[in-house]
Amino acid sequence: MRGEHRRVHLPDARPASVRLVRAPDFVESTQLSYDAIAEAYAAEHPDSLAGRPLERALLSAFVELVRAPGVPGRPPVADIGSGPGYVTARLHEAGLPVFGVDASPRMVALARRAHPELRFHVGSMTALDLPEATLGGIVALYSIIHVPDEHLPSVFAGFRRVLLPGAPVLLGFQSGDEDGHQRLTERFGREISLDYYWRTPDTVAGHLTRAGLDLRARVLREPEAGEKLPRAFLLARRPPVDEVPAADG
Repeated sequence: MRGEHRRVHLPDARPASVRLVRAPDFVESTQLSYDAIAEAYAAEHPDSLAGRPLERALLSAFVELVRAPGVPGRPPVADIGSGPGYVTARLHEAGLPVFGVDASPRMVALARRAHPELRFHVGSMTALDLPEATLGGIVALYSIIHVPDEHLPSVFAGFRRVLLPGAPVLLGFQSGDEDGHQRLTERFGREISLDYYWRTPDTVAGHLTRAGLDLRARVLREPEAGEKLPRAFLLARRPPVDEVPAADG
């Protein structure tokens, strides 16, 4: 239904239940746009990490951090903006309990078809209906690029809330010398309305730290074949021990 969206609800990592809530307009336009181009997009990007050794190395580092002693047990990891599911599949192959979340029902259907052993859910990073301190990590590669600036603070605050203390978050996004925005109205021969935002690492790092996440590393690589903008990657975490304000007196 237009104007509404499903929250992802995964208490104790059991299969999801969902309930409809009002979603921001940009979530709806993103959903409808990716529904329109899902098949063509999945055919063009069956696994965008296959020829990207740097991205694979960063994902491997994320896996090691999830397994670190500071994150006890085997809590689930979320791949947010999972698309065709290839990042989710790589995390699963690395031995992590993982599920994918995407705004596009059509993209989720394609991911389930390609990876039937894995869980994929329709949902939005703006409405992660999970208990606090549920996740052992979050990966969001090229998904915050559709989130307007005014929504990033609440998105990252939501990430912090659902992460266990010490759990990592890995972001990937298009970057440049300054922040920018573009709206595409056509892709793969289909009519869409899809906003793209590119941001400097400093801009995104500022949003992360203001949301209470500790920045641990940043990587910037130059554009490769077929790319116009550099790619930035930020690794952060929810602090291992939340600070408690000192008592007065």
